[in-house]
Amino acid sequence: MSEELVRILGSDGKVLKGQKVPSISGKDLIRLYRLMLLNRRIDERMITLQRQGRIGFYVASIGEEASIIGSAFALKAKDWIIPCYRELGAALLRGFSLHEFCCQLFGNAEDQIKGRQMPNHYASFKLRFGSISSPVGNQIPHATGIGMAARLRGTQDVALVYFGDGATSEGDFHVALNFAGVYKAATIFLCRNNQWAISVPSKVQTASPSFAVKATAYNIEGVQVDGNDIFAVYAVTRKAVDRARQGKGPTLIEAVTYRQGGHTTSDDPRVYRDDKEVEEWKKKDPISRFKSYLIGNGAWSEKKDASLEQDIKKEIDAAVKRAEKIGPPSIDTMFEDVLDSVPWHLEEQREELLTILESEVAQPKI
Repeated sequence: MSEELVRILGSDGKVLKGQKVPSISGKDLIRLYRLMLLNRRIDERMITLQRQGRIGFYVASIGEEASIIGSAFALKAKDWIIPCYRELGAALLRGFSLHEFCCQLFGNAEDQIKGRQMPNHYASFKLRFGSISSPVGNQIPHATGIGMAARLRGTQDVALVYFGDGATSEGDFHVALNFAGVYKAATIFLCRNNQWAISVPSKVQTASPSFAVKATAYNIEGVQVDGNDIFAVYAVTRKAVDRARQGKGPTLIEAVTYRQGGHTTSDDPRVYRDDKEVEEWKKKDPISRFKSYLIGNGAWSEKKDASLEQDIKKEIDAAVKRAEKIGPPSIDTMFEDVLDSVPWHLEEQREELLTILESEVAQPKI
């Protein structure tokens, strides 16, 4: 692997000497910026909803938007995204609607998963966006399996799997990379090194000089990239995707970024980290950096930014209001989607439940 951190933009949004911005249309540049800002404002709003007791739980990706959206942009629609639990930006990029997302948070009747998963655990088969699972790292072998299936079938689709630096301490990580290396699975492993595995800092997660260097043990490509530089993330992921499609095997990407907020709404990072550290990383904020680049190149302005902020606020307000009014899923949906065809004993239990509910409704109130 290369020992050099891949960077294209400086923290001020200017292209670094000797670097070249990837070829991305002006329309797509604005789209990417809008998605990053939308992602940030959704996170902020949903944290507020959780604090108000309107949803039960939330996982934000504040500060990590470039790592997620930049990498997902390197894929095609037929490729698979296997998320961790901060990949809302990738889902939005794929076409997951804000309404669908809000319905999942509230677990209402229009939630695709019918309220069976805790908030922030969305999925979409039609968008090839895998189901989010809480246990750390267990999605990584799944992505290896998908990459293996693509090779066996002779298709050109690849799998991109996300995980945090803490997941590299799990056996699933090592098993998945070893298998993928041996069989040249069409899989890209993207480690979001946001410096903290809940309260455990990266420096005590591993004795290795980086997480990307772990690729060497499995004889696969490894690259470390500035995860707050959307152009650099896109470029290295695009290269990894091309390699996978050509049958050259997997790549481990370490996106060096920072988790600006808590691990989840159940966490208070002030207990274990210094606010000065947070402020230093905010100076490298991925959205501010991208915005500065766009304004510097005449593609954006503060006036357009203010208008976009208003539009995003209205969009989020409308989605929350609409989803919050929808009632919960019907109780008998617990018997659906268990087996391909409902067996007699489940059908019997459902009928018994409905009979009990009807009798309770029929009873006079005392």
